[in-house]
Amino acid sequence: MADKKERNGEFWELALDRAHLGVWDWDLRSGDCFYSAMWSQMLGYGEGELAKTSDLWLQLTHPDDRERAVASGERHIAGLTDSIETELRLKHKSGHWVWVLDRGGVVERDADGRPVRLMGVQTDITKQKQAEATLEQVNVRFGLALAASGTGIWHHDLAARKSYWDKRTREIFGLVADTDEVSQELWHSYLHPDDRADAERAHLAPLQTQKVVAVQYRIIKRDGEIRHVESLIRFIADAQSSGQILGTVRDVTKAKQREQELAHAARHDALTGLLNRAAFDRLLAEHIATARRLAVFYVDLDYFKALNDFAGHAAGDLALKRVAERILGCLPPSVHAARLGGDEFALLVPDCDAAQAERLAGAVLAAVRDADLGSTAASRKLAASIGIAFVADANTAVADALACADDACYAAKAAGRNRFAVFSPEATSGSSGLNAARLAADTVDAMADGRLKLFGQEIHQLGKPWQESRHVEVLARLAGRNGRLIPPGEFIPAAERFGVASRLDRWIIRTALSLHGPALKSGALTLGFNLSAQTLSDPQLWDFVDAVIAETGAPHSGIGFEITETAAVTNFTAAEQFVRKARERRCRVSLDDFGAGMSSFEYLRRFPVDAIKIDGSFIEHIAESRFDREIVSAISGIARSLGCSVVAEKIEAQDALDILADMGIAFGQGFLLHRPEPLQAIVTRAIAIRASATQVSATRASKTRASAPAAAGRRA
Repeated sequence: MADKKERNGEFWELALDRAHLGVWDWDLRSGDCFYSAMWSQMLGYGEGELAKTSDLWLQLTHPDDRERAVASGERHIAGLTDSIETELRLKHKSGHWVWVLDRGGVVERDADGRPVRLMGVQTDITKQKQAEATLEQVNVRFGLALAASGTGIWHHDLAARKSYWDKRTREIFGLVADTDEVSQELWHSYLHPDDRADAERAHLAPLQTQKVVAVQYRIIKRDGEIRHVESLIRFIADAQSSGQILGTVRDVTKAKQREQELAHAARHDALTGLLNRAAFDRLLAEHIATARRLAVFYVDLDYFKALNDFAGHAAGDLALKRVAERILGCLPPSVHAARLGGDEFALLVPDCDAAQAERLAGAVLAAVRDADLGSTAASRKLAASIGIAFVADANTAVADALACADDACYAAKAAGRNRFAVFSPEATSGSSGLNAARLAADTVDAMADGRLKLFGQEIHQLGKPWQESRHVEVLARLAGRNGRLIPPGEFIPAAERFGVASRLDRWIIRTALSLHGPALKSGALTLGFNLSAQTLSDPQLWDFVDAVIAETGAPHSGIGFEITETAAVTNFTAAEQFVRKARERRCRVSLDDFGAGMSSFEYLRRFPVDAIKIDGSFIEHIAESRFDREIVSAISGIARSLGCSVVAEKIEAQDALDILADMGIAFGQGFLLHRPEPLQAIVTRAIAIRASATQVSATRASKTRASAPAAAGRRA
């Protein structure tokens, strides 16, 4: 009997303690309520610290949970429920709240059946509630992610042969239904006939693997609309059934359309819709390889710059579009047209003889003359000079074919413009387009064989030594195969004319940052790079620059870019986007050759640049030209009001420097201040200056620290 009592008493008390269950025992007749030691421990109290009153638990219950907890007990006492079961929070001795699961019920009744005693246990479920809260957060985030991505969820029960689509999946397919369950055959009925086999095969693939399978296909909605969708599919095994196929679905129609647009943009000029230079070169190479006679037309608009200066870049863009439309309108279907850049166009005419070329050239000239240029440029007219070159040799290089046509175009211009000329090898001169093409090709070779050299010219803060600013404009010098230095005025225009300017710019940027990235990172100096119109129009430019910066460690803040008005005119939108992206990365941007064109102030208004460089034509005669002084003063005043720094170019005389300093021009560049020299020499000098300044600062700091104790002693 003693063993049985021990099992009924101490044994069960020990079991409850081991299970961390807090026991309560409420006598309804006396109002007394017993709480076990484990119940007190669960709330951080020792034995005897809590007065065991009937409402103790209610005093410790969170205000938001009291009503629900009391109601649970009252319903049970009233016989409405079989037991008490509720979740509530109790206040811990340290002040935080403990979640408990309260379970219990009537254990004794009087002779009339009325409850007189209740008992129960409370279990600490704080960790469970925290896990539930964490899971709820995950579910909310998952739901938000799905909603943000527009992704639908579906699954197919293989054993039941039933499919279930969530609301978003039904919306993507255009299905109007109130339930998730759909027929197994429904999905198949939406598939585009050309994609059906591949899509069905992809959805069966997960049965063979645990991997996620991705597939894209088209669906035809009930209204006939075709949409592109993407699904991720995975098989989920289940020991109790055949398993399920779980998948997502997302409408990727816009992304597909964007891909098609990008593919089109990669081959076409954004402004006119004609083929771009790269696409035209590839097409020309393909046609030349067939060894069939073809004609290449080089079309250069006459008087376009005057129109652009007179009416502005918007009118210039409209004129280019209208001219392109007119040219396309007069071409046979077999002819391919391209915009090479700026106001230059090219035509590829297969199976063309001299008579056909003459008729087509006449039609193009008329199309340009008669083009409606818009109301802004109504008083202006354009014309064209056309060069024609015939190609019948499959070994002819694309650059040579275009160079011949370009050479003939120069002949047409020299003869008075608004006409065409046919290339004649006998008529070429030493400065012909053909030689320019070879020079462009030699520039490309020089990048690989070490004949292209990096030079630099210092930009000075007027009135102060260069050591205080240490900014350098990066230049390039080309050594010919005979060792003679070829002036930039020769090889850079040739590179621009024959489509290698962007490659040249990239080589300069990559080489300079690869060699001198650590110097830029240390703050020894900053470098500025000139960009051609072709580079500005390159949609991959910033991907390239960011990649080179990541490779070399050069900081964005140590790099500046200079764009000219000529480059901006060629593609205003691209220039605007370039400036915006540069400023996002904290690269400096300068507007070069400022004032040389009629639209300069408009560009200054539209482009939030860091600095402008006043064209050297206003600086070289500033001492004797009042007009030039007024122009420079006006530009400087406007720039300062916009928060732009001002750099005066081509400072070659002391009197010019003095005048500019008196005007408050902050920066200058020119032979008087510094003649271009190899960039490596400048960087080496800048590093030495930086190291010397650092050493001086360190010495001063050391002396200051060394003198501090003595000074303190004197004060004491």
